[in-house]
Amino acid sequence: MTATQPAADTTDQHSISHQIVIVGGGSAGITVAAQLLKQMRSLDILIIEPSEQHYYQPGWTLVGGGCIPFEATVQPQQTLIPQDATWLQDKVVQFDPDQNCLHTQNGTQVTYDYLVVCPGIQINWSQIKGLQEALGKGGVCSNYAIGGATHTWETIKQFQGGNAIFTYPETPIKCAGAPQKIMYLADEAFGKSGVRQQTQISYCTATGKIFGVDAFVPALMQVVERKGIDLRTQHNLTEIHPDQKVALFEVSNGNETETISLPYDMIHVTPPMSAPDVLKHSPLAVEGPGGWVDVDKFTTQHNRYPNVFSLGDASSLPTSKTAAAIRREAPVLVQNLLAHMNQTPLMGQYNGYSCCPLITGYDKTILAEFDYEAQPYPSFPLDATKERTSMWLLKRYVLPWVYWNRMLKGEEHEGNFIRRLLPNAAFELSKKA
Repeated sequence: MTATQPAADTTDQHSISHQIVIVGGGSAGITVAAQLLKQMRSLDILIIEPSEQHYYQPGWTLVGGGCIPFEATVQPQQTLIPQDATWLQDKVVQFDPDQNCLHTQNGTQVTYDYLVVCPGIQINWSQIKGLQEALGKGGVCSNYAIGGATHTWETIKQFQGGNAIFTYPETPIKCAGAPQKIMYLADEAFGKSGVRQQTQISYCTATGKIFGVDAFVPALMQVVERKGIDLRTQHNLTEIHPDQKVALFEVSNGNETETISLPYDMIHVTPPMSAPDVLKHSPLAVEGPGGWVDVDKFTTQHNRYPNVFSLGDASSLPTSKTAAAIRREAPVLVQNLLAHMNQTPLMGQYNGYSCCPLITGYDKTILAEFDYEAQPYPSFPLDATKERTSMWLLKRYVLPWVYWNRMLKGEEHEGNFIRRLLPNAAFELSKKA
């Protein structure tokens, strides 16, 4: 079966077997499959992924800020599955690693020799009371909903002033910088439309500071102060009353917690997230809360099942959940999976690298790169904590091209490759000036 066709309807099939099964056809699954097949084209790889569409989610901030259309972040899944892999368009509903098998929604039992688990993160909209009913109307928006970023931009364009709230939840999320990126773009858009002077922008985060990596906090605090943003830490959104346009927050103050209400005219919500339920209730999950796939943070190999590996948002790797992290995780996983198959030592080591291009305006970005030690890990010989137009060009033009044309095709790229692309990005920007 070629990758250009989904697997046939498997409702009546009893069992299928493949050498390597990859659960998830997002950034992680496609990248790993492509890199594995570049190493050894004869590998028998099955990708299990229910969605017909593949989304470049790092671009949704740009959609929400009016920079690109949503359609620029979407491609058909079948065009991205590596040609020598098989795609089963289905959803996993049970993992049985003791028997080297899993079960799908359509009733198929899939057995494997090796398993790569990367189904992505689960968005728990229902954990914020009233959010599902309010989302997409009355000034309530979220870039984390599929297609939601388009509504975010419509909300920003039509905003006439008042209270604009941007939230960050108490759980891990994908792209920890995204909730504040859209806020900074909204600030500048409000300025251009003439409503900024009559607008109060509040950033309500359940955490204790603006960003999790201390090295970038001073620069971001300067941005917050320059833009006149009301930063509220330890504020966790719990409920929305769309009829009254009021949001309820649990506010932590030492050992005490109180509930406060804040009126809004616009609210951009970052919902709570977690590992998918199917993982939480499986033997693959870490013990205790979280439900992430329990892997060694350096090798990406499962701590109890040696023929199982994991990367990306669903893994227990203790770093920021970004596509940039996956770009560094994938080669390590591929190297170690092949080593395990050959019964040789696992030499690949992932250092926790992640990257968050913190957009602070329509021509400014702080390229926050860091490792497991929460220390800057820059790809460029520059002060990584500074806002730069060059890093905006990287985010706006270079990284989307790299994602579609290099990363998903299994091409590893180094910093010098990206640096060569920056002049082309500058040319693209000059054409739009």
